[in-house]
Amino acid sequence: MCFHHRMEITLALLMVVVVALLAAQLPGRTEQARTAYRLAEIERRLRLVMDHLGVVDPSPVPPEVQQHLARGDRIKAIAAYRKATGADLLSAKQAVEAYEGRR
Repeated sequence: MCFHHRMEITLALLMVVVVALLAAQLPGRTEQARTAYRLAEIERRLRLVMDHLGVVDPSPVPPEVQQHLARGDRIKAIAAYRKATGADLLSAKQAVEAYEGRR
């Protein structure tokens, strides 16, 4: 085997190892599900505390959404809501429309 061929094989193996190490750093589905559950539970408990104290969030949508709506750009407001919250298109549209109805 020539030097260049061995070098190519070595580089290919090194790339495989690097990709495997990077993939190992990504959170698994179980961890993502656990994190999503914990976050939902924290949000639920926060809502309970706020309700108990009578605290009302005067601004339930991100400021970027409010800015787009102030300019009359509902499409950009929905996109901004999705980016900020990770919501799907329908949920974002409904949230933005509900906010518009409260203004």
